[in-house]
Amino acid sequence: MLAPVFSLNLSHKILPHRVTIGKYDGVHPCLTAATASDKIFVHNPHQNTVYKGGRWSTNALSGDLSLLNINQSITCVAAGPLKPDTNNDVLVIGTATNLLAYDVDNNTDLFYKDVHDGANCLLLGHLGANDKPMAIVGGNCSLQGFDHEGNDVYWTVTGDNVSSITLCDFNHDSFNELIVGSEDFDIRVFRNDVIIAEITETEAVTGLCKVMGQHFGYALANGTVGVYKGLDRAWRIKSKNQAICLKSYDIDGDGVPEIITGWSNGKIDARNVETGEVVFKDNFSHCIAGIVIGDYRLTGKEELIFCATDGEVRGYEAASAEMRNHMLDTNFTRNYTGSIF
Repeated sequence: MLAPVFSLNLSHKILPHRVTIGKYDGVHPCLTAATASDKIFVHNPHQNTVYKGGRWSTNALSGDLSLLNINQSITCVAAGPLKPDTNNDVLVIGTATNLLAYDVDNNTDLFYKDVHDGANCLLLGHLGANDKPMAIVGGNCSLQGFDHEGNDVYWTVTGDNVSSITLCDFNHDSFNELIVGSEDFDIRVFRNDVIIAEITETEAVTGLCKVMGQHFGYALANGTVGVYKGLDRAWRIKSKNQAICLKSYDIDGDGVPEIITGWSNGKIDARNVETGEVVFKDNFSHCIAGIVIGDYRLTGKEELIFCATDGEVRGYEAASAEMRNHMLDTNFTRNYTGSIF
C-alpha cells in the first residue's frame, strides 16, 4: 500500500493539468508547474541554486524554487527526453498560440514555435517505429509533433478539439500508438497518422493515461473514470466530482500498476485496474492539480507525488505495514516562506 514519505507547502497556487517533473541536469528531479500569474515554477530540493538571467524571474521564493516568466496564459506543460545524446530532460510549455521548448540547465530556448491550432495538451515520447522522441501537441482538431530543433516531424487531423493524449501499445505490436480524447466524446487511436480504432463515450474525454500493455485509463467531463483493454471496457465508475488527473503506479509491489485518480474535491484514490475496486484513498483540502512520479528524495525509489491547487505537495511510496506506521520524514518537510523545519 501507499505510505506518506514527504510533505511540502510551496506557497504557490498551481493550475490544474499543468504539472510535470523533469531531470533538467540529467540527475535531480525537479517538480515543475504553472502558476496563476503566467509563470512556471521549478522546485529543486537538492540544489540551493536559483536560475538567473534569460526568462527567469528575479523574484524567487527560495534557493530551491525558481520562476520562469512566460507572459502568456499557460495551457499545458511536459518534461522529458527530447534532445539526442544527452540525459537532460527538456521542459516544454504550451499556450493558446505558441510552443516553447526550454533547456533549463543551460538556460536557453531550444525552439519557440507558433502553433496556430493551439496547445490544449502535450506529451514527450516515442510514436510508432520512430527512434527519436518528439513533443506531441494536441490542438484544435489537429495533432503535431516536433523534434528538439522545432522541426514539424508529425502532423495529422482529428475530429474535434483535442482534450487529452497518451501513448500506449494499443494493438500489441511492440510500438506506441497515440490515443486521443476529444470534446466530441470520442477516443481515437492513431497508428502514426492513421486512425485504427475509435471509441465513442458519453461525454468529453478530459483525461487519458497508459496503465500497462493494452490497458489505458480514461476520464470524462461528467465524473466518469474507467479502464479499457483495447476496445473492451474493463470497468467504469461515475462520481459527482470531476476527475482532474490520472496516473498509473504499482502501490502494492505486485508488478501490476493501479490507476490513480486526483479529484476536484481533493480526494485521491487508487483502483484495481481489472475491477475498479478502491484499494487506497486519501484527501487534500483543495482540488488536485496534478500527479507525477519521480525519485524526489534520491533514495532509489520512485514516489507518487500529488500537487494540490493551493501549493500543497505530498509524496507517497509503496510500503509495508511497518513503514506506514512511521512518521513523515521531517527532514524533507519545508514551508517556503523562508523557514525550514
